[in-house]
Amino acid sequence: MKKDRKKNLYQLAAWTWSWVATLAIASFGPKYIWDGHTFLTIFAISVNLANGILMIVANRNFFNNLDELQRKIHLESLALTLGLAVVVGLTYSLLDVTNVIVVDAEISNLVVFIGITYLICVTVNTRRYT
Repeated sequence: MKKDRKKNLYQLAAWTWSWVATLAIASFGPKYIWDGHTFLTIFAISVNLANGILMIVANRNFFNNLDELQRKIHLESLALTLGLAVVVGLTYSLLDVTNVIVVDAEISNLVVFIGITYLICVTVNTRRYT
């Protein structure tokens, strides 16, 4: 069982890094590599989407292989992260739309917030339950 968990973790890491790499290519390729060629841009975005879907499948396989305590830790962390991402993300967007903040609300800021929130929640829940 532990060997399967390690295998699933490595697969998740590989698909995550693959997704990050294809995201970088899809983001920077049109400007720096192929000079805005529409077909190549659509192809790069499609490859990134496919990698993202496979990363989600790998994530699901990883979670399905966890024991009950680890699932509880991650489920509570994901629930808190999702709730905070929706509330904080919509508040952030509303602040931008109503011109309360002078900068544009960027999705990258929300993604960083989500990552940090999940990391903190997993750490706190792990300490709480173990």
